[in-house]
Amino acid sequence: MKSLVTMVLILGLSLNSFSQDWLTNLEQTKISASNENKNIILVFSGSDWCAPCIKLEKKIWESSEFQNEAKKHWVLLKADFPRKRSNKLSKEQTKENEKIAELYNKNGYFPLVVVLNPKGEILGSTAYKEYSPKEYIKLLHSFE
Repeated sequence: MKSLVTMVLILGLSLNSFSQDWLTNLEQTKISASNENKNIILVFSGSDWCAPCIKLEKKIWESSEFQNEAKKHWVLLKADFPRKRSNKLSKEQTKENEKIAELYNKNGYFPLVVVLNPKGEILGSTAYKEYSPKEYIKLLHSFE
């Protein structure tokens, strides 16, 4: 029994080591970025309706290459705009995402990836591209 609990714990920890730590509050993200001396990757996503957003999530954000690079170099911020009732965000989170969009995505593009410095100033932006994780990481670094 003890070894079963240990195996479950190890499995859980190993799965967590590959998870993304996406923040959802702009001010908290800027504080973290400043404290860690990292830039911010801001992603505008329609996680349950935008096909390129879903591709970007699966192909780039979930890749081990991106996750490893992000841990070293960036603080991650996601502003999601789901449409399905089952994925509805809290009123507070919806308001926060709308505030972020007003600042950085006035045209409502999806997906939109914005690289910011810790002060929240735009360094560059892009969208989904048919790139490998390595190529996409290189693109994001090119804005810095």
